[in-house]
Amino acid sequence: MAKWAIKDIEDQGHSTLTSSVFERLRNDILEGKLPPNEKLRIEALRERYQVGASPIREALNRLSSLRLVEQSDQRGFRVTEVTQESLLELARTRCWISEIAIREAILNGDTAWEEDIALAFHRLWRHPLDLDKQGPDREWEQLHRKFHSALIAACPSHWIRDFHEQLFDYADRHRHLAATMGGPRRDPTAEHREIMEAVVKRDIPRSIELLNTHFMLTTELASRATDSAPQHARA
Repeated sequence: MAKWAIKDIEDQGHSTLTSSVFERLRNDILEGKLPPNEKLRIEALRERYQVGASPIREALNRLSSLRLVEQSDQRGFRVTEVTQESLLELARTRCWISEIAIREAILNGDTAWEEDIALAFHRLWRHPLDLDKQGPDREWEQLHRKFHSALIAACPSHWIRDFHEQLFDYADRHRHLAATMGGPRRDPTAEHREIMEAVVKRDIPRSIELLNTHFMLTTELASRATDSAPQHARA
């Protein structure tokens, strides 16, 4: 086999390994297994994921570009801190982007788009979130993401849709924080049903209002969790 072909195979294997480590690290951050401010030591991560240092560093650099990880020349990597200010900034930005996306989707969506939303909600409804369950429910999370993606699928701007998806990741991290907080219970199924009905009826003001309320409730609960959570030392 030619040397260039062998190198291509080796490069492909390295890229696949890095992507795998990236996804595992990303999920652990979003799900709170690696909490805000947690130091990310290369050796500890090598042991955790059973890989070499190179794919770990590459994955951390990718996560840093997504603002899920912070890098300091003196202190290395750590999970990005969640503050009251960052929670509010994300919530406001998400509301702004969602308002544009849902308005454009409603104005441009056809019957097939409406049917996709109804189907996405039905699948989410068939798998209700168990609020008493410890740890993430991966199937519910996938269905939840697909439902929110279906709502704006008819928005003609792929930039808006892509940014909406990125903001969903950050908000998912906050939702996991909110899940650790006791207090008022919410009914996600009822919230999603109301949103679905308003969007399918093409009621733009009502759709925006319900989505904003939906997002801000998650932010409020995450804010309480952030206040009560112990802060990791900045060693």
